[in-house]
Amino acid sequence: MEKPVLSPDFTIEDIHKLREYNYEITKHMTDKERMDYYNQAGWAFQREIEETKLQEMR
Repeated sequence: MEKPVLSPDFTIEDIHKLREYNYEITKHMTDKERMDYYNQAGWAFQREIEETKLQEMR
């Protein structure tokens, strides 16, 4: 399945697309694999937030 293209307004349809995409990717994963998949994405997003905060402070 291709990664969904999200609208600039981030609508409820975008949420549905993301949920379907993530389900398709993770449906055959073990619990451990699924946890690692979501944790890696969460850590990457956390780094982006921290980098943005640092740039705003400069």
